[in-house]
Amino acid sequence: MNVVNLSEQPSLVSQYLAEMRDTNIQTDPLRFRRNLERLGEIMAYEISRTLDFSAEKIKTPLGVEADCNVIADKIVLATIFRAGIPFHQGFLRYFDNAENAFVSAYRKYKEKENFDVLIEYLATPRLEGKTLVICDPMLATGASMELSYRALLTKGTPAKLHIASVIASQKAVDYMNSVMPEDATLWVGVIDPEINAHSYIVPGLGDAGDLAYGVKE
Repeated sequence: MNVVNLSEQPSLVSQYLAEMRDTNIQTDPLRFRRNLERLGEIMAYEISRTLDFSAEKIKTPLGVEADCNVIADKIVLATIFRAGIPFHQGFLRYFDNAENAFVSAYRKYKEKENFDVLIEYLATPRLEGKTLVICDPMLATGASMELSYRALLTKGTPAKLHIASVIASQKAVDYMNSVMPEDATLWVGVIDPEINAHSYIVPGLGDAGDLAYGVKE
């Protein structure tokens, strides 16, 4: 699996990540959601550079044809609820003609630090032969991402797979490398070194869903 770490060179990604981590700034849920969208927009652009394009002649208002390149891939944007929604929206602003898929994956705790990941909801178009982009801001262990991908495969095998996360732990990156197709690409804003006993990324930024939409019961 190919891994693209966008923090290897300082850019706007670094600025938005700093704001999302900052305990003084991240208390503003509107700004937090907007930064998720911004990172989705940036990653959508970076992914677009790897896609297939076809040459088309486009007629302009002057009655002249212009030679243009347009995306040939049939893109499906898939999102894991709930923190993935604004991240997904950033991708959708750029891939505005994409089809969309949604997966509900959540932690069901058996004990304080012991949980299973469950899939309860799946809505997706057919995926056969298409380019699948799965968006989830936080990639802590990789378990939710793997199960969501397996659930999506029930609707066909995509021709290309891109996985996009804002922050991933090194453990999750290693796990993705062992369970995802060799030709898949993982796009991350930054890779953090570890996860804690509760499987939260360290240093991370906390619970992205709570920061975006409020604390859940």
